[in-house]
Amino acid sequence: MQAPTLLVMAAGMGSRYGGLKQIDPVGPAGETIIDYSIYDAMRAGFGKLVFVIRKDIEEPFKQTVGSRFDKRIHVEYAFQELDKLPAGFSVPEGRTKPWGTTQAVLMAEDVIQEPFGVINADDFYGGESYGVLAEHLKSGSPDYAMVGFILRNTLSDFGSVARGVCRVSSDNYLQRIEELTSIERDGEGGRNTAPDGTVTRLSGDEPVSMNYWGFTPQIFPQIREVFQRFLEKNTGELKAESYIPMAVGELVSDGEARVKVLQSRDQWFGVTYREDRPRVVDSIRALVDAGKYPNPLWS
Repeated sequence: MQAPTLLVMAAGMGSRYGGLKQIDPVGPAGETIIDYSIYDAMRAGFGKLVFVIRKDIEEPFKQTVGSRFDKRIHVEYAFQELDKLPAGFSVPEGRTKPWGTTQAVLMAEDVIQEPFGVINADDFYGGESYGVLAEHLKSGSPDYAMVGFILRNTLSDFGSVARGVCRVSSDNYLQRIEELTSIERDGEGGRNTAPDGTVTRLSGDEPVSMNYWGFTPQIFPQIREVFQRFLEKNTGELKAESYIPMAVGELVSDGEARVKVLQSRDQWFGVTYREDRPRVVDSIRALVDAGKYPNPLWS
């Protein structure tokens, strides 16, 4: 079985964080979260990296991040831009916001021909989670996969976050996923406020998607159709985005895909706001001190 590829979505604007958080050092020797993700992925048997970035960050990204890996593993780049749309569609006047993570995954279609994982550049998922995902991708299963995390462990103390809240069957298959884009911590649980003011209260125990997926190349034509339908419905919208959890959820609801929900005992953590950074730095230092990672990571 061919080694799986890891697609790293790193085109985010970092607007809430206030900078290019993908290249912000958080490890004791200046490592980024991406460094730890790639280290874990390589240990799990991933054989190629594909970074989805924007053209305007290409040079600093390659110099600061890509150069760390190109002598260790095969690296490719794909570019997410506003005007990279299916035939017949154009960018509405005044639109500056990216189209979302569905488009980000689509941008890598030309450089991926094997089973692949998808991650956010600014999320730390843990070594075990890469192991369980790699095992699924190497199994030859036609089913897609998602590594799930518990909602309360993924919330920020410093503002709202977007999460794909999942309903999972007794045999661990995804039944439904709802993208809630403004979840704030509320005691042990959470509270989402929709754009129309509707409030949804959450217990905190819900399994959520952290954009940690496993796919085969069959996903590309499927989500291209989903993305086209999204564009048809949102022709003149300046801020609407198509999120990959929404696209996968639509495929599941339509019976066009099965998604196995994989479990990991690892603790997720990530950087949404600049105030989140000290906790991430402390968490990584604790893992290094416990012998989970060498210091420095790359020798």
